[in-house]
Amino acid sequence: MGELYEPIIISMKKILLKNGIVVNSKKTFVADILIEGEKIKKVAKNIKVLGSQSLIVKVIDCKGKYIFPGFIDGHTHFDLSVAGTTTIDDFESGTKAAVSGGTTTIIDYGTQYHGETLKQGLKNWLDKAKNGVSCDFGIHMSISEMNDKVRSEIKEMVKEGVTSFKLYTTYDIKLDDDKMLDALTEIAKCKGITGVHCENDGIIKELRANVHGDDNKKVISHALTRPTVAEADCVNRLSYMSHITGAAFLAVHVTCEEALNEVTNAKEKGYKVFGETCPQYLYFDDSVYKKSFDEASKYVCAPPIRKKKDINALWKAINDGRIDIVSTDHCSFTKEQKRLGKDDFRKIPGGLNGVEQRGILLFDACMNKKLKVERMCELISENPSKLFGLWDRKGFIKEGFDADLVIIDPKKKTTLNIRNQVSKSDYCAFEGKKLKGKIERVFLRGRQVVDEDKNIIEKTGKFIKRKIYKDL
Repeated sequence: MGELYEPIIISMKKILLKNGIVVNSKKTFVADILIEGEKIKKVAKNIKVLGSQSLIVKVIDCKGKYIFPGFIDGHTHFDLSVAGTTTIDDFESGTKAAVSGGTTTIIDYGTQYHGETLKQGLKNWLDKAKNGVSCDFGIHMSISEMNDKVRSEIKEMVKEGVTSFKLYTTYDIKLDDDKMLDALTEIAKCKGITGVHCENDGIIKELRANVHGDDNKKVISHALTRPTVAEADCVNRLSYMSHITGAAFLAVHVTCEEALNEVTNAKEKGYKVFGETCPQYLYFDDSVYKKSFDEASKYVCAPPIRKKKDINALWKAINDGRIDIVSTDHCSFTKEQKRLGKDDFRKIPGGLNGVEQRGILLFDACMNKKLKVERMCELISENPSKLFGLWDRKGFIKEGFDADLVIIDPKKKTTLNIRNQVSKSDYCAFEGKKLKGKIERVFLRGRQVVDEDKNIIEKTGKFIKRKIYKDL
């Protein structure tokens, strides 16, 4: 894409961001930020830099603009084979989409397929990124089977910088309860965190087996056969399993009030349970499944989009702290790929895009007084940094941390549509939404990589080995 409207900064120069509204979870305040190399050198008011300004420092006026720490998306699926096809966004296009929306670090779900070791699964996913990435990235390791070899490898994964894992209670990579307990026990020994896709496989299979005739072609059948009770049941079970084993458990993509209540109950008991939700569950209700096939199928994901009461419950939980992070579950397809299920809803590939829209959607919520900017920072920068082992370098505007920064102009507006979308998907799930605020600049480790026209300096990202958060 074209060149940035500001020249690229050569490594010997410093960058001084002047008079920006610096955002963290505790407060916002007006300050300068001095970037030196890849790091934040200083955060203070009225920073003075000695020497010739033209040779040593580039000054950017940020008056009236918000400066967030780079966003972290802990839930993406790039280059994933699913439902007889492969997601349209690979690591190259997916990370371009991410950084265009202010996400400077993603953590993708790698998978150990049946018969593979964890080491092989990790290598497979790192190989997917070999063509280059445009933001920094990490890998969660999904465990599809437990045996003596896998058990011994969990500790090795942590040493390799993979401090988080994924387990499933449905699909062909699900673990039965005894294997689930085994995996949680071993992960707890390493003080890692485990994200779990929570849906009761037996309930889903039984309901789906009883869909016949014309109902096979109705997209609403997808939602009806994956009910809220199937999700809540597994969140409840995993909460107790995590408590028994001492494991930290993240209920990923929480969609409904019933599952949220289980997260709340576990938190109140003092269990190490955390909740994640995604933009699609905050902005859409199940009426999307009653549209034409091409429109309705865009929103097929698992768990499915729920009712308006669930949207209200999730927003309340976001504001009172029961939801810990907002990720995207970016799993993108084309309209043609979605048509694989035109005659049978079970064959529609599940997932939608969102990795580039999440930040500005939440900022608009802040401008409309639905969310505080401090809470937004906590949800998509600070908390993911802690949970996923990046707390020593990313997620905070702090001296010595990576200079991953997002500058948003609240006086400008953004319209989400396919024309300005970076993802390779041929539709935008949030088409036509008019939002307050516009991402003006994105910095990745001290280098401006995005401007407001989504011109991107590509392939400057790298693999990040993560650590265990000390208070997890």
